[in-house]
Amino acid sequence: MFNCIPLWRCNRHVETIDKRHCSLLYVPDEIFRYGRSLEELLLDANQLRDLPKQFFQLVKLRKLGLSDNEIQIIPSEIANFIQLVELDVSRNDILGIPDSISHCKALQVADFSGNPLTKIPESFTELRNLTCLSINDISLQLLPGNIGNLSNLVSLELRENVLTFLPESLSQLHKLEELDLGNNELYSLPQSIGHLVSLKDLWLDGNHLTEIPAELGNIKSLLCLDVSENKLEKLPEEMGGLVSLTDLLVSQNNIDSVPESIGKLRKLSILKVDQNQLAYLPESIGNCESLTELVLTENQLQSLPRSIGKLKRLFHLNCDRNQLLSLPKEIGGCSSLNVFCVRENRLTRIPSELSQATELHVLDVSGNRLTHLPLSLTTLQLKALWLSENQSQPLLTFQTDQDPKSGEKVLTCVLLPQQPSDDKGSDNLARCGGMESLVNDIANETWDNNAVNRTSVIHFVDGDDDDDDDDAGTLLRRATPHPDQLKSMKRAAENLRNDMNAAKGLDSNKNEVNNAADSVTTSV
Repeated sequence: MFNCIPLWRCNRHVETIDKRHCSLLYVPDEIFRYGRSLEELLLDANQLRDLPKQFFQLVKLRKLGLSDNEIQIIPSEIANFIQLVELDVSRNDILGIPDSISHCKALQVADFSGNPLTKIPESFTELRNLTCLSINDISLQLLPGNIGNLSNLVSLELRENVLTFLPESLSQLHKLEELDLGNNELYSLPQSIGHLVSLKDLWLDGNHLTEIPAELGNIKSLLCLDVSENKLEKLPEEMGGLVSLTDLLVSQNNIDSVPESIGKLRKLSILKVDQNQLAYLPESIGNCESLTELVLTENQLQSLPRSIGKLKRLFHLNCDRNQLLSLPKEIGGCSSLNVFCVRENRLTRIPSELSQATELHVLDVSGNRLTHLPLSLTTLQLKALWLSENQSQPLLTFQTDQDPKSGEKVLTCVLLPQQPSDDKGSDNLARCGGMESLVNDIANETWDNNAVNRTSVIHFVDGDDDDDDDDAGTLLRRATPHPDQLKSMKRAAENLRNDMNAAKGLDSNKNEVNNAADSVTTSV
């Protein structure tokens, strides 16, 4: 025989309720029956628009998740949550934060990201226990002037706002370890940023900074610094004071040199200086003994320092799209090098010492001016060797040949010697003699020669012939235009000739232009 259980025992002791991704339009009434015990409530990713007053009687709550809903207003009754430790209302439609939130004295983690907020109330800075604050992507224009009162703040995320300056009180956050100011409208940094002595990660990417204050070098604990996508023209010599730095990202700026003090960063593991104006790297780069990734793409480098061979841990080296004329033989000292890219430079040879980098698996030398490859490369366990962008396979079949100048044995294949990289010529080839290319070239009086001398990627050269006898020693395959392209070329030439004849102030160049157009018309 069963005995009836008293009603007060039917009200179970529930501490956690998870109703995420349940397509809720309103807060279920069943939740309110656990008001005396409920500590964690997760209602993220629903369709909630309002929070009823009864909701704020859940005074035992310590963690509340309301992200990815359609909530527009946070009622002032939020002050009832005096035990709340974590609050996530990110990605809603909240227009403002009530001043009464200052009564949530236990709050440590708060996320207001992705709301149409424009400001944070001054009373918010009374939350002295706050350690992590995220207010990303809310169109925030100003930080509270007394933000320094949040003395226990460890992480502050302010990414994708419209901040134009930082208050001086920010420097009072002596416990701050993570500061994200990426994608704002900052034009300068206060010198006092050097007072953030506990800072480990600093993101300043996507702003309008023209310089970095020297005081930043005082942050001895800094591990990661990202100042990419700004307008920096140089890095301060004081950067050498960042002795704990492991990641330095300065991509997409206008930097023309790296300071000598870079050699003091013995713990630096990743250095990205791509898309700048670098003309050289200092020899001190060889002292960055922990460097594993070095990205120098799209600069103006003509050479690499010999000290680069000291980087025994370097795994990835990318020097694509520079102006490198040669590589130092010391490059073979990079014993851990696995990926080496020097695409689109002006290299005429690869040093045989590269074979000493026994861990090398990927080598990209396409878009250079190589006549052959050193025979020593056969000792490497290469998985990919790129000589051309349109290779059908990552590895080609090579033959042994003899260099007529030095007499040494070398490697050659159907893609060697490479054609000199010429932006103008490659542009013409890419357009296949289209009308726009034709008009541009005739206007520059160079199309006729380019069209006659244009060759395919494949050609065969007799090494004993002189440059003057190229025609006799070279088998050329002419690039044949499509008939429609021939008609377009003819029309473009005739139109250009007529336009230039009708222009005023024709000088002696008139005859040359007409002759160029006539030759095209006749050939078509």
